[in-house]
Amino acid sequence: MTTEPTHYCEGQARLELGPGFFRPESRPSRDFGVLLLRWIQAQSPDRVGVGVLDGMAGCGIRALRYGLEGGATEVLANDADPERLPLLQANLAALGLQPPAVECSALTIEKLLATCLLQERRFDLVDLDAFGAPTAFLPLALEAVRFGGILYLASTDGRSFTGHDRTAALRRLGAAVRAQPCSWELALRLQLGLIARAAWGLGRGIRPLLSFSEGRTFRCAVQVLRHPAVGEEQLLGMQAYCHHCGSHRGMALLKIRDLVRCSCGQEAVLSGPLWRGPLQDVKVLQQLQALEAGTARTSATSASLRLLQRLSADDGLPPEASDVADLARQLGGGPPPLESLLQRLRQRGWRAQASGIAPGQFRSNAPWDEVVREGAKAR
Repeated sequence: MTTEPTHYCEGQARLELGPGFFRPESRPSRDFGVLLLRWIQAQSPDRVGVGVLDGMAGCGIRALRYGLEGGATEVLANDADPERLPLLQANLAALGLQPPAVECSALTIEKLLATCLLQERRFDLVDLDAFGAPTAFLPLALEAVRFGGILYLASTDGRSFTGHDRTAALRRLGAAVRAQPCSWELALRLQLGLIARAAWGLGRGIRPLLSFSEGRTFRCAVQVLRHPAVGEEQLLGMQAYCHHCGSHRGMALLKIRDLVRCSCGQEAVLSGPLWRGPLQDVKVLQQLQALEAGTARTSATSASLRLLQRLSADDGLPPEASDVADLARQLGGGPPPLESLLQRLRQRGWRAQASGIAPGQFRSNAPWDEVVREGAKAR
């Protein structure tokens, strides 16, 4: 947390941070936002202009980078704190755009999005770097995204999303959430499930492009589609985790049967409804890497590119992840080398891959008993 104005440089942006909350460690999320905006333009090279809404702009670094590096020709930057408005305006002056191409405001996010709805304003990318859970403003946020555009959403309500405050999870997410080892992935799937339900309520569909977390903030980028894809509703379901044997199972809500009783005979704990589809679109992430590689002046740091490469190797399917430390608990000793375990499972004909969401985690369509057996052999 900064206490006085501080000059800061990131990518092509040069700006004053001013007083208030700012995390340099969140740069990967800002790098990815720039790449996503460039990706949108690459899908329609003949488009005229691209618009961005930065709804919780702070000092304006995201909006500034969208203009300088992402090619945004329309930028609406908003922060609910009116005392930050002069700083926001001063920083965005570097874009060289004149109103109405660039606008700064100091409204609550609900008032801002409601105003956009009344004015029928929509954007190619809506970036909401939110605190807490985003439930209250999700329908309005989706209304602000053009069909084919991207909602880039963050939340920081880790206790609710990871099952450490079950009552708050029920109030804020409309979901039952139970703590389990793969908590980051659980949080991301709950957030995607929340977005999907809000989109379906508006008659729209979603296509997850990118999901990641460092354990503090949970970030998802979804493409908003005019209609849900055929069978998209099958991707909302429940997940069961057995604290006794460590197995994960899941099922679509439309096919829900008894998930409580685990195959080991013990009762499992349930979480959901949550998203059981892909966490990212691997082809899109590969295209983001190609966009960055083809640019003389790079936007992303090496750390961001490593994270992007790791995510592009994991589409998030099968939708249940497991933790090698939890597997070690079943084996009664140290964990097996992850790559050795994955190789053994692949040799047996199963799909197996390391999780891109958290280190030391993996996903496989092999039965849990088979995973345990191969884990013992891999040690």
